[in-house]
Amino acid sequence: MTDLANNHFESLKGRCVLVTGGGSGLGAALCEMLAAEGASVAVTDVDEQRATALARRLSEQGANVMACIMDVGVVADVREGLDAVVRQFGKLDAIVNSAGVDVTAPIDDLDPDVWERVLRTNLTGPFLMAKLGKDRLSPGGHIVNVASTAARRAWPNASAYHASKWGLMGLSHALHAELRSAGIKVSAVIAGGMRTPFLLDRFPDIDTNTLQDPANVARAVRFVLTQPEETVVPEIMVLPMKETSWP
Repeated sequence: MTDLANNHFESLKGRCVLVTGGGSGLGAALCEMLAAEGASVAVTDVDEQRATALARRLSEQGANVMACIMDVGVVADVREGLDAVVRQFGKLDAIVNSAGVDVTAPIDDLDPDVWERVLRTNLTGPFLMAKLGKDRLSPGGHIVNVASTAARRAWPNASAYHASKWGLMGLSHALHAELRSAGIKVSAVIAGGMRTPFLLDRFPDIDTNTLQDPANVARAVRFVLTQPEETVVPEIMVLPMKETSWP
């Protein structure tokens, strides 16, 4: 019988992981978890101040970390960012697509430019990270897409966000089917509401008791990333016990 305890995929130590949207919210929780477990971490964010501040703090704690400034919806940014990470760490083992934006507006008030921005970040971004990242990933590489319960049902005034997240689930499963023959794993983590600025800044009256700590979702990403080499988790859902957006 194979000794799974000796399988390096059971640990994050020594692996190199790029996290988009890594400067805040779930992305920051993911970077902190990865660093604490001994992974090399690329804190990737469109906001230079957020990315550098977190990278500096993790570095001071002894982590092998770099800040990478990138707009995930811009081809040149993605290409240059991926190359910078490989130059810095000598390899890239996993990409976690955590960057996301939202706008709350009825369709009559939804500007087409805003629609494009949401789709570009939430859907085109993961597409570009996969398209340009797959050939830079180490053997057995992994792409993890952070989706939402907004990919499983819909509510008013969020058409752009729903379209992007439903699309992201289709992209994830299509890439799972397409890239597995090349030895690349693709997983989607469907996250319920979290206590992050993504919700708290826009909905100050939200009941935080119905939300979950982003560190709990980070643990689910860890679970996905540490499956044995012969196993992949294409989809997993992580909800707060008092989740209101999913039955």
